[in-house]
Amino acid sequence: MNILWGSLMLLIGLFLFVSSIRKSDFIIYKLLVARSKILWGENVHTFFIMVSIVIMGLSSLFFLNIWGN
Repeated sequence: MNILWGSLMLLIGLFLFVSSIRKSDFIIYKLLVARSKILWGENVHTFFIMVSIVIMGLSSLFFLNIWGN
């Protein structure tokens, strides 16, 4: 089961990473940016780059069964 959740987290992190670098117009990403722009202002894309790196790192720990037994 950890393989499934680790893979899912990795895909979400990868989606956020690619979308934040490209400053995508995809509707889900635009909704996330609109909510986060209230707090982060113009640094919202940098915030999502950092969040996506953290999510991908945690997903690798989850995938390898180090975290989240």
